[in-house]
Amino acid sequence: VETILADPLATALFIYPTKALAQDQLRGLERFSGKSRGPGHPGPALKFLAGTYDGDTPAPQRRKLRDHGAIVLTNPDMLHQAILPHHSRWAKFFSHLRYVVVDEVHAYRGVFGSHLANVMRRLQRICRHHGCDPQFVCCSATIANPVEHASRITGRAMELVDDDGSPRGAKRFVLWNPPVIGEAGAANGVPPPAPSLQGGGNVNVNGAVAAGERRGPIGEAIELLTNLVREEIQTIAFVRTRLAAELISRGARDNLSHVSPRLAEKVQAYRGGYLPEERREIERKLFTGELLGVSCTRALELGIDVGGLEASIVVGYPGTLASFFQQAGRAGRRERESLVMLVGLDTSVNQYVMQHPDYVFGRPLEEAVVDRDNPYIVAGHVRCAAHELPVPEAEVEQFGPYANEALHVLQDLRKVRRTVGRWYHASRETPQFEMSLRGGAEAELVVQDRDSGKVIGHMNLYDAPTLVHPGAVYLHYGDT
Repeated sequence: VETILADPLATALFIYPTKALAQDQLRGLERFSGKSRGPGHPGPALKFLAGTYDGDTPAPQRRKLRDHGAIVLTNPDMLHQAILPHHSRWAKFFSHLRYVVVDEVHAYRGVFGSHLANVMRRLQRICRHHGCDPQFVCCSATIANPVEHASRITGRAMELVDDDGSPRGAKRFVLWNPPVIGEAGAANGVPPPAPSLQGGGNVNVNGAVAAGERRGPIGEAIELLTNLVREEIQTIAFVRTRLAAELISRGARDNLSHVSPRLAEKVQAYRGGYLPEERREIERKLFTGELLGVSCTRALELGIDVGGLEASIVVGYPGTLASFFQQAGRAGRRERESLVMLVGLDTSVNQYVMQHPDYVFGRPLEEAVVDRDNPYIVAGHVRCAAHELPVPEAEVEQFGPYANEALHVLQDLRKVRRTVGRWYHASRETPQFEMSLRGGAEAELVVQDRDSGKVIGHMNLYDAPTLVHPGAVYLHYGDT
């Protein structure tokens, strides 16, 4: 913002792993530009255009951002598929680009991170073509090798800034192991649960319970969320699946409806597949405190400012310390005390964590790992690069040691051709649409109410056969 004050033509590109995080950060920028300034905000409103450029952005807003935007907030997928292939339309923006900010850089690991590292290679080619050399800023949390990882992602030497001056209150951790059910549980006076979805999968088809198993984590999470909301403690519950998020929200609302209908209305699920306007509304209610409880997938794990959450329930050890402490960190911002409850699953890893807390609290965080020179990944991106701009022989090495061989393979497949020392794109396809950065299905299906015609959600092609097959029960906002 200071740079824009000094140079009104300056632009910046902010990259976030999720749409929700970009929307959250946009609200922060709009407090400077006057769109959402509180009554106590000092100083005059600043004149600059900032906006999100993603799959939810209407076409008129896209054109406006492309032509006049000072700060464009996007995600790697849109940069890969919509911005870089049409960089000539973004000539004004790229020619004045001063900053590229990669937020939550620790989230880019494995295949996704390796893809992003190659998108950054392509981005820097486009920047040089338009005569700019932006500064790269990466924001990270909860990894052991932030400088090394950020350097691999951006291809630039990075300088570490790790003086954390943010206020924080005390945080109390509780490892909550569900009680044993079945024969062993009955001997201890623990009654077996009635067969239901809330049991979390421990009940057999005929209603029998295997001896020595533990109560289902979903039922435990419902009880914990119910009790915390009854005390009006704003709580977030993290689960692994969309179905679990819906079940916990529905179970807590049902429990609370017998106590206080007002509190029942303050519990909501949040997951992928909701319509954009529904997600924005839930995020707004969380921020303003209108919601007291939310059950969600990892969509809210990253650094969205969700207001004054006081408790976080993590249903099942996420598998990495980085992810666990990210979810735990959603509660207790600023100087407030907070509570984190890790609910153990009936699995070997979870039970080990329950019995050995030092596994969580007594060892260093994991390192983030990417392979930016993976030949299978490089082959796709060097083809995209040739589609965006012809690749001179001298630039091929910028895509790593396997890029030259990949280009010759692509030439044999008639995807590229070499002419006068340059590699050109040579097929009718748009290669950016043939490659997913996240390794999943690009195609999305619309979930529609056949009676009313109303669109109630969407999901990718890979999830659809197990969730919306004929005869399936689809949960949306707790309704079937």
